[in-house]
Amino acid sequence: MAEQLAGLADDRALLGRTSTAERVSDILRSRIAEGYFPPGTRLSEDSIGGALGVSRNTLREAFRLLTHERLLVHELNRGVFVRVLTVEDVEDIYRTRALVECAVVRGLGESPYSLDGLRASVTEGQVAAVESDWKGLGTANFHFHRELVALAGSVRTDELMRSVFAELRLAFHLVDEPRRLHEPYLQRNRQILQALEARDAEEAERLLAVYLADSSDRVLKAYRRKVEGDSAP
Repeated sequence: MAEQLAGLADDRALLGRTSTAERVSDILRSRIAEGYFPPGTRLSEDSIGGALGVSRNTLREAFRLLTHERLLVHELNRGVFVRVLTVEDVEDIYRTRALVECAVVRGLGESPYSLDGLRASVTEGQVAAVESDWKGLGTANFHFHRELVALAGSVRTDELMRSVFAELRLAFHLVDEPRRLHEPYLQRNRQILQALEARDAEEAERLLAVYLADSSDRVLKAYRRKVEGDSAP
């Protein structure tokens, strides 16, 4: 916990003079997604509030916002914890991803549309793979899908999927098999990008649908093993 709190203290400068619950929740959401606070971690109001230099009321409001996003859970008389997803949660996340991401690609219309963000995330993934930075590759994969969703040009869709991706990273942190979870999809990201560069949105959607179905199967099998293993007597 000391290391995590030290990282939060570094984030304190991000709050500036207008610290709000929304900005605190942005910081905590990022830290949770990065694995600084793994699933099941109890979040201390005193320690986190002190590290960020915010009031208890502000922090509680940030906790409430993240609870609404299903990243945190409040347990009566115990406190606030980083949520541990159920297998059903992970299944629902992938259903949502398939509905939204495939719809974004299907609705792209005629190019030109900027693919610079997708290209940058593919390059980011390639660099991480060369360096055997498998968690970094996972982050690059999330960046790829975030940039894909951003092609819709919809603030509401971006906000929805920001929460969905943050939830999914909770599952990845619990499984903790980053190479197995992420390495197979670097080439698929490149193929989707190439289809979009060729203005073949139909092929890009087909590739994406298969990608998400395969990823769902792989992640659910790994997650189910972890959850069932942890709950075994």
